[in-house]
This record gives sequence, C-alpha cells and structure tokens, in this order.
Amino acid sequence: MNGFSKYYQKDRQTRLNILVEQQKLSSAEVEKLAQAELDFELGDTMIENYLTQYQLPEGLALNYVIDGKEYLIPMVTEEPSVIAAASHGAQLVKKSGGFKAQVKERLMIGQIVLEQVSDAPTLAKKIKQQQDKLLTLANEAHPSIVSRGGGARELNVRILAPDMLSVDLVVDVKEAMGANMLNTMLEACAKYLEEELAVEVLLSILSNYATRCLVKVTCELPVENLTKGEISGAKIAQKIASASRLAQLDPYRATTHNKGIMNGIDAVVIASGNDWRAVEAGAHAYAARDEQYRGLSTWKLKGGKLCGELELPLPLATVGGSVSIVPLVKINQRLLELEDAKELEKIVAAVGLGQNLAALYALVTDGIQKGHMKLQLKSLAVSIGAKPQEVSQVVEKILAKKARDSATAQQILAEIRGNK
Repeated sequence: MNGFSKYYQKDRQTRLNILVEQQKLSSAEVEKLAQAELDFELGDTMIENYLTQYQLPEGLALNYVIDGKEYLIPMVTEEPSVIAAASHGAQLVKKSGGFKAQVKERLMIGQIVLEQVSDAPTLAKKIKQQQDKLLTLANEAHPSIVSRGGGARELNVRILAPDMLSVDLVVDVKEAMGANMLNTMLEACAKYLEEELAVEVLLSILSNYATRCLVKVTCELPVENLTKGEISGAKIAQKIASASRLAQLDPYRATTHNKGIMNGIDAVVIASGNDWRAVEAGAHAYAARDEQYRGLSTWKLKGGKLCGELELPLPLATVGGSVSIVPLVKINQRLLELEDAKELEKIVAAVGLGQNLAALYALVTDGIQKGHMKLQLKSLAVSIGAKPQEVSQVVEKILAKKARDSATAQQILAEIRGNK
C-alpha cells in the first residue's frame, strides 16, 4: 500500500496522519483512535464491579494480501515483535502472490446432554425421529435469526457413554458468534425432550469446538525468495519443513509452535472485539483431534516451493456482544474494510500462518532471540526509569556491552545522565 513504506520508523502522529491521507479513516475516527478510552458507563455495562480500563497496545500489521486484496490489520498485544514478525511473514508471502483462504461453511454447534440414560441406542433413534419437530422449535425460539436467513439446520445424536447422550443442534448464526442465540434454542429443545421423552437433561450450552466453522489458509513461496545472506533459500525452506514435521511428531514442540500461531490470531481477535478465549479453546482442541496434540500448520517442500497450510475453527462475529458496543472495534472494522464474518475469519487465519512463517524463519536462521532483542531491551530501559528520549541511548549501549540485565541498564542510564 502506498504511504505505508517503513511505517514502523515513523512517529505515532505521522502514522495516524497517514491513515487519513490514505483515506483509511476519517479525521474524527483517527481522533478517537488517538484518545481511545472506555467510559465508565460502557465499562460498567460490559463487566461486573467495573473499576478502570486496563490498556493494551494496538498496532497495524502490514503486507497482508489475501485472495488478491491487501489489508491493514489491527492487532492488540503486549508481546514485543509480534506485529513486526506478522508483517515480515506476510511480506515474504506477498512476493509470491499472497495467501489463499476459504471458509467451507459457517455453522455453530450446541449441545443438549442427557444423563441417566438406560438404553442409549433406542433413545438416540427416538430423538433422531423427532428432528423436524426439534428444528422447528429451535427456530421458533429465535425467529429473528430465521428472518435474516439463518436458523437451525441439523440435529445429530452422539452416544458418549452407555448412560449419556449428546444431542447436537447445528445452527447458521449469520454474522453473530451466536452463543446467546444457540443457548436460547437449546433450552427450548431441552424442555420439549424432558416433557415428551421423560429424559434427564444435564446441561444445554453452545460448544466452542466449532468444527463446522473451519477456515483454511494456504500459501506458496519459491524457495529462492527465502534466501538470507549466505544461507540459501533452499536450505532455509528445508529447515522450515523439518521444523514443521517436528511439530507434528512432538507435542512439546507443537505447543510452542501453536503458541506462536496464536500470538497472531489472538491479537486480531481481540482487536475485532471477539472472544479470544473461545478461539484458543477450539484451536487447541482441533490440534488434538486425532488424539495426539500436533502443530496446527504444516509446511512442505513441493517442486521448488515452500507450501504452507493452516486449518482451524474460527467462530468470529462482526455484530453482537462487545463487537457492537465498543467504539474502537468499529474503527478496526473500518481499517479492515470488512464485508462479513467470513472475511474476518480468513484474515485472522492468514495472520496466524504469516506469524508462524516468521517464527520458523527466525528459528532456523538467526534464532528467535535476535528479532526480540531490541524490543525487549526497550522494555528493560523503561522499567529502570529511562525517559522516552533516553530509551534508544540505553538500548544501543546495552547492545554494545552485550548485556541485558537491569543492573547494567541502570549503570548506563546513570552514565548518560551524568554526561549531560
């Protein structure tokens, strides 16, 4: 995008001005962005016992091209180098055409769990015979979603144990995440089952394991595009593929591999006002779907190209809950130029794969610490009391001394101040 070259080198006000100049946001929206605060009334509405606003930094990831469209992507995170890494991964992919993404379907699942079942197969058959009636009851419980083209679509019954069944309601929730909607539908169906079949209902609730809301994102990079200094692109690609294989074999590595993916995913989910805890739970469950915890992404060498793929459940919303009431979320939707929830899901998945590529690239070349170092040292300088105009001096002198401890930082700060 024109105007965003070396964006990271510009000061904050210049970054905000560019958003207006490039017609990404209006002057009024940028003013809100610059002074974003949660007022007491809104905070008190959102949570219990509201005291104050706990702030996290928001920045922009650049270079993301997904299905031919370039994006500015707001990310909220407290961890140094996450946004830089996400942008770097996207830059590598951009050179070869960007990411491709698809959402096969966008349906949510809710459960009515029945306990103290005496004959599970017979009861499962009886409930399945009631499918049409139960789908009708579910839709009558929430007619507004039906009027928008959504609603209950399927009913499935799973035998969890000889004495326990799960009745799974599958619902098209349109642009919402659908928790409240689904829970209302489930309770209506549960009441009918209790009255008509004399069953014992244990609970009725949405599942965050959204296996009917999967997003897949892929990319291909010619190996020569990965060349770094004297290390050939072919060698780097081979090492990335090997690191990916390791994450499929070893749950210890897979956990850290996936944490890196979620660095990017969580940051965009938070910026979009969605429930990042639900996304985390579903993603990690999906990583263990074959009874071994594995890396969510895979990287393989195919015909001179490094091919990446990431698939995971991403039940995200563009309306409802905090998405609809937090002013900054609406501004972030404007920055993303969103059309619908499916597009948001594609964006989030692409950031996860871009983040993963950057992490693996760093690991197999310079090591992960080099990319983190300057940002970590900035935090160290601030923590020992350096003022904004002193931070860069402290960081450069720490690097020169090849130290990273607070005692050395304090000594350097004292020397800087003593020389003034």
